Amino acid sequence: MTQNTQPPGTTGPASAPADLPTQYTPADVEGKLYERWVERGYFAAHAKSDKEPYTIVIPPPNVTGSLHLGHAFEHTLIDALTRRKRMQGYETLWQPGMDHAGIATQNVVERELAKEGMSRHDLGREAFVERVWRWKAESGGQIAGQMRRLGDGVDWSRERFTMDEGLSRAVRTIFKRLHDDGLIYRAERIINWCPRCLTAISDIEVEYQEDDGELVSIRYGEGEDSLVVATTRAETMLGDTAVAVHPDDPRYAHLVGREITLPLTDRTIPVVADPHVDPEFGTGAVKVTPAHDPNDFEIGRRHGLPQLTVMDEQAAITVHGPFLGLDRLEARSAVVGALRAEGRVVDEKRPYRHSVGHCSRCKTTVEPRLSPQWWVKVAPLARAAGDAVREGRVTIHPKDMASRYFEWVDNMHDWCISRQLWWGHRIPVWFGPDGEIVCVGPDEEPPTGEGWHQETDVLDTWFSSALWPFSTLGWPERTESLAAFYPNSVLVTGYDILFFWVVRMMMFGTYAMDGVPPFREVALHGMVRDQFGKKMSKSFGNAVDPLDWMDTYGSDAVRFTLARGANPGVDVPIGEDWVQASRNFANKIWNATRFALLNGATVEGPLPPADELSPADRWILSRLGAVVAEVDAYYEDYQFAKLSDALFHFAWDEVFDWYVELSKTTFAAGGAPADAARRVLGEVLDTTLRLLHPVVPFVTEELWTTLTGGESVVVAAWPTDPGFRDADAEREIEAVKQLVTEVRRFRADQGLQPGQRVPASLDLSGSGLAAHEEAVRALLRLTAPGEGFSATATLPVGGATVALDLSGAIDYEAERKRLTKDLAAAEKELAQTGAKLGNDSFLAKAPDHVVDRIRTRQETARADIERITAQLARLP
Repeated sequence: MTQNTQPPGTTGPASAPADLPTQYTPADVEGKLYERWVERGYFAAHAKSDKEPYTIVIPPPNVTGSLHLGHAFEHTLIDALTRRKRMQGYETLWQPGMDHAGIATQNVVERELAKEGMSRHDLGREAFVERVWRWKAESGGQIAGQMRRLGDGVDWSRERFTMDEGLSRAVRTIFKRLHDDGLIYRAERIINWCPRCLTAISDIEVEYQEDDGELVSIRYGEGEDSLVVATTRAETMLGDTAVAVHPDDPRYAHLVGREITLPLTDRTIPVVADPHVDPEFGTGAVKVTPAHDPNDFEIGRRHGLPQLTVMDEQAAITVHGPFLGLDRLEARSAVVGALRAEGRVVDEKRPYRHSVGHCSRCKTTVEPRLSPQWWVKVAPLARAAGDAVREGRVTIHPKDMASRYFEWVDNMHDWCISRQLWWGHRIPVWFGPDGEIVCVGPDEEPPTGEGWHQETDVLDTWFSSALWPFSTLGWPERTESLAAFYPNSVLVTGYDILFFWVVRMMMFGTYAMDGVPPFREVALHGMVRDQFGKKMSKSFGNAVDPLDWMDTYGSDAVRFTLARGANPGVDVPIGEDWVQASRNFANKIWNATRFALLNGATVEGPLPPADELSPADRWILSRLGAVVAEVDAYYEDYQFAKLSDALFHFAWDEVFDWYVELSKTTFAAGGAPADAARRVLGEVLDTTLRLLHPVVPFVTEELWTTLTGGESVVVAAWPTDPGFRDADAEREIEAVKQLVTEVRRFRADQGLQPGQRVPASLDLSGSGLAAHEEAVRALLRLTAPGEGFSATATLPVGGATVALDLSGAIDYEAERKRLTKDLAAAEKELAQTGAKLGNDSFLAKAPDHVVDRIRTRQETARADIERITAQLARLP
């Protein structure tokens, strides 16, 4: 039954002349278009606007960084969202900026100084910080230019830096408030320490990898009062202050509460009972080194054990004796040797593979270290951050990521915020000569006089980036921008920093902004990987510079490839052949629009009423409305892969491959039907280009402005579903497509070339497609049956009959050779995929999507073998 048969209608300027180049060259278009967009102020957001606001902040890239595929991926998704909202009439702000990246930036400048034979200590703190600012001005921020290449529609007039004057004021303000509220304190705790960078580092800055080490089992105590512990860090035994066993372990019940001898020292240490110990692991006894292990630190606190530090900041041994001054690795070997000489080594395992933390910046092995640091008391802040999601004030996409959020936010430990660096926000605390501690706010004068000095540590970079959603808008001042654009509409970021960044923004946002969370939705995406699902890395040799792909295939091709792989919260495999395919799609859009312009497609005037349109016209308009609705629904659920796929198949398959081809016969016939088809084609292309624009902005801008004569698709109206549906027309054209597809498949099976013309007679009376005979003949390259016509093949399809005369059209011997070659290739593919899927080791290690792809290849190979074998059997 036909539904809502009145088609949509729009008016617009007459179509522009068909002056498009014959080929699309991205390099000739992208740069000039982006600069035009910026110059015209399309991306500028106005706080005083009457429009409904829509705000997204950029996850601030490091000032030391350059655009990598992860950036390109994330920026593509954010840009698509903001471009669509701008077209929908929202006052849209995509807030740009960069992070000062404390440890990374300091390392870069220190390496430069090292080339000059200097260290930062040669310069002194003030001169070194000035040197970093100079580096930032000269070399930092190259990523901004690369963002322009990608097409990022950010408001450059609002660009911020986490150490600019305004954001620095925000940092000092919130530190002061948290400190005065008792939520910031100073205490000795175990932290991750980098002996090379000489600073505490956050958990996210620790990279774990499997290293070869040794597991040494050591006998503590004497005779019946002895027990055996195992360790991979024998040098830390010099700082042991206890041995712990489980309270219910009968093997050691007689030792609990007693003292035993600590080898190589003149000390005795107690045996304590603690439920943390796993009696089933190893010997069930563990050495306790509270100053050099986080778990041991907690055991030590529970039992009041001394905290004996045995290494300095550079991980050299500090205790007296033969090990004094040795590097930790040298000491490890020396300690084991001394224990072996005393007969204390019970067992040694080499190599012993175990997970070891390394500094992500310099790759040095991280050392757990007891150190006085500044901490945020997170319990009340984390509770508020959790409640915001539980109460529905913030929604996480995809929904299954919410459980991971709660797992982290409900089990947070206090946050170490101090770093032993010179580059960063210096902690605004002054120490007095008599132990006074004064926290100084941004409008307060620090104490002066003899003996007063400021804390030398700086704040963790995550502290300032946790303020990003509101500090960039002018907080702590109550600015117009803050009132207009806070809270942000959505945060788009990777699931890998859900804890490190998202949770911290939630904590600080609800604290600083009177309980209002920093955003209403969180859309989490996965990581970009290579086409085999492997992490991209320079060391793996599979890292890709997106600028190289943009140079070769255009920015639109890179963007579309990334968006088409973006399923919420799932990692995204990408390969160069997929970018090539997206480049082909951009070319297809270009060529189809150029064809339309050459044939008079127009957006001028209203669409003709439904009864003046052909079934093909009504079909494509019906499909257009459905696609608009489908794409809108996918956008609202952050289903970028599905919306990109829907647009790809609609544009390529339905508009370009079917409607454009069906229109050719209409154009050739002329008259009113041709005029109607030109108007419908203009309407469809206008809407399709607008739908595609957020993901592929450059090619759509060039085509849309040429097609419509409009100012820019950037500020054009986003399409709305007009509600036009025509089920009868959809069924009719689907029947035409089925007929053409089946005959094309038969032609291909017979070895006919796509453009090869074949005599045929058509009987379409039983299918109801008689009105489409001319179009069917054109699409199938079928000529009228001439004198002497003799059907050698007859195909019944959906009530229609197609009789073909293939005599003289096929070289059967050549066709047999071709099919035999194809059969051999299909059999080889079947054997190769079968071997992989039969390999248990491969199946255990390969990602699921890689295994699924190979299974698909195997199924395709089986189908090809069956098809080709049937074709060979039909040959005379």
